[in-house]
Amino acid sequence: MGVPDTPEGRFELVALHLFLMLEGLKGQNAADPEVAQRTIETFVTDMDDCMREMGVGDMVVGKKVKRAAAAFYERSSVYRAALAEQGSELDDGIMRYVFEGDGAARDRAARLAHYTRAAAELSSKTPFDNLVADGSFARLLKADGAEEVS
Repeated sequence: MGVPDTPEGRFELVALHLFLMLEGLKGQNAADPEVAQRTIETFVTDMDDCMREMGVGDMVVGKKVKRAAAAFYERSSVYRAALAEQGSELDDGIMRYVFEGDGAARDRAARLAHYTRAAAELSSKTPFDNLVADGSFARLLKADGAEEVS
């Protein structure tokens, strides 16, 4: 959907899908509450590993990981509120975070917001791992015009 293939763009998609997974877990009464906590811990560890691989020095990795975690929670709050509103707030949030306010990306932001709404609806009803395993998210992306990645 035209998300920039940059460290920032990749972070935004990881954050968006982490949000969808955690929201889906909340909606499933049988979900193990420790799964969400372990998932967040894995996210933080992965951010740390990625920053080190990108050459970020040991002295600043902790600060950058904290900023990444704070950014995730900020986005989660915006996305959660926007999904509850069913207005254009989700499009606006995705435009601001994922496409960095690039006005030319308005259509791409709307498509990604549509995907996000559909994915949130699906993940509230079906376990996240089932959605990944059966290709539901990939089908949603294709339905919204995402290019196939090989």
